[in-house]
Amino acid sequence: ASAGWSGLYHLTGEFNSWDRSSPPFRKAEYKRWEPVLPSMEGKTAIKHGEKVKVLVNGDDRVSPWASYVIQPAKDRQHEEGVAYCQHFWNPPAQDAYVMRHPRPARPASLRVYECHVGISSWEGKVNTYKDFTATVLPRIVKLGYNTVQLMAVMEHAYYGSFGYQVTSFFAPSSRYGTPDDLKALVDTAHSLGLTVLLDVVHSHASKNVVDGLNMWDGSEAGYFHAGERGTHPLWDSRLFNYTLWETLRFLLSNLRLWIEDFGFDGFRFDGVTSMLYHSRGLSGFSGNYTEYFGLNTDTEAVVYLMLANELVKKLLPDQGITVAEDVSGMPALCRPVTEGGTGFDYRLSMAVPDMWIKYLKEVEDDDWSMGHIVHTLANRRWGEKCIGYAESHDQCLVGDKTIAFWLMDKEMYTGMSSLYPMNPVVSRGMSLHKMIRLLVHGLSGEGYLNFMGNEFGHPEWLDFPRVGNGESYHYARRQWNLADDQNLLYRYLNQFDSAMNHLESAHGWLASEPGYVSTKHEDDKVIVFERAGLVFCFNFHPSRSLPDYRIGVEVGGEYQIVLDTDWAELGGHGSRDRQATSHTDSSSKGYNGRRTEMMVYLPARTGAVWRRVGDTSM
Repeated sequence: ASAGWSGLYHLTGEFNSWDRSSPPFRKAEYKRWEPVLPSMEGKTAIKHGEKVKVLVNGDDRVSPWASYVIQPAKDRQHEEGVAYCQHFWNPPAQDAYVMRHPRPARPASLRVYECHVGISSWEGKVNTYKDFTATVLPRIVKLGYNTVQLMAVMEHAYYGSFGYQVTSFFAPSSRYGTPDDLKALVDTAHSLGLTVLLDVVHSHASKNVVDGLNMWDGSEAGYFHAGERGTHPLWDSRLFNYTLWETLRFLLSNLRLWIEDFGFDGFRFDGVTSMLYHSRGLSGFSGNYTEYFGLNTDTEAVVYLMLANELVKKLLPDQGITVAEDVSGMPALCRPVTEGGTGFDYRLSMAVPDMWIKYLKEVEDDDWSMGHIVHTLANRRWGEKCIGYAESHDQCLVGDKTIAFWLMDKEMYTGMSSLYPMNPVVSRGMSLHKMIRLLVHGLSGEGYLNFMGNEFGHPEWLDFPRVGNGESYHYARRQWNLADDQNLLYRYLNQFDSAMNHLESAHGWLASEPGYVSTKHEDDKVIVFERAGLVFCFNFHPSRSLPDYRIGVEVGGEYQIVLDTDWAELGGHGSRDRQATSHTDSSSKGYNGRRTEMMVYLPARTGAVWRRVGDTSM
């Protein structure tokens, strides 16, 4: 406990037969209060797994620092209620999980696979940490990702909140298993060479009182602002007061717990835009600097984020990674605190998925603007790293659609057999799904992110069990069987994603300088850029193929295709001769801002990557 007088706080539970008049907490350092329980025959008074509650002025509460909380089983809820209850987590030393594997080195190129453990099974159920460890981690490695980002781990009473209405900040969700099961997951990921990030929610908290942080000490404020400033207008959740010592201790120690006890290598901070501004970011941003530096900026939250980033760097020097979910583009957000920045390593390029959905929903293929697409993908500040992604996890939710579903819709139910020729809708969808991903991967950032299942065009939507759908888990799962079925086209999208990631691993374009765009031709629908010594060419035209198309190249020599969205084994039509090479023109005086030029074949709706394989020009 962090406030009040000693008579306010008592501990009760199975250890004392729920005696509500147990001795009160005693005062400790830093305005803290703690219970003192005599040992029994050399053993702790509370046994591992026993239920406990904190009584705050006679009201039942879950300790804010509870490390394991469980909702009563359905057959017990008529007696015990539905609120989560703390179970004292203190396994015997011989049974406690011990981390065995060192953290992997920090990746130079961040290829992130975003995951939700609960929906990670093909079955209609809440999946477990153990099953995820055994079945999903190997998939991630095979696909060529080097980083796992786990969402919905911090305990949340409402499953359908996607993990963003946190009730117990120090407890990993018990839906999926025990704290030791989570430790084993992280440890196994490390053994596979995977960096593990936690999606941490320090921007707000659930309004739950009995099993949450809200009104924990009996006051409206506590860890939060009182009044209107303490409630988010859209999320209906509580907003932290970052000026309070106890709030800072609570949140910073929370980060330390996930790093030191569970082995996480860093964090994706959720809701950063809401934290940065008193308007909660709801007013929109044009890029004018007065929108970032003025009275609307919540400097208290900015200082907290600086402290949080500094803490991660101190606990994990040369290894810790922090990512900001910020749509505003706050300048210096991803520069070191020593420079006056906020200290993040990356921010998410949130405008990119929004752009693709707008194009797929509202713009005909013939009207796609190559210039606008390139500008959106490349629009980031020099020296501030971004993570590009084609679609967000929010787009999977019921009411919206994934890119694959926008492209192919009902044809995904009947037209995805590989035993028959693709119909026009599926052919277009397969082509654009791969092209969009390759373009985003190559041009839009210093990292790349994909939400689980989207790599193979997971059909339908994501909908958590609720009254409105009959508490069904049918849409709260990932149908891996579709990607594994050799008779379905999904496997080609899966194989393309793997090939793309492994090519990046070999050449490291995410860790290189931003791409140089030499062509963005509106009539031809062509985009050409170079990055990390590779040449990326895209023809988005719906029907016009372009033989002997002239492109600019910086380094002369012989070039060969190393990845093609149109390769047959990746679900394409095999339009290009994969053994053919292109030579730069030795007589060229330069083209499109590059030192030399060469001719390439660009079939309609294809993207490809060329690598320099020799010195010979023609």
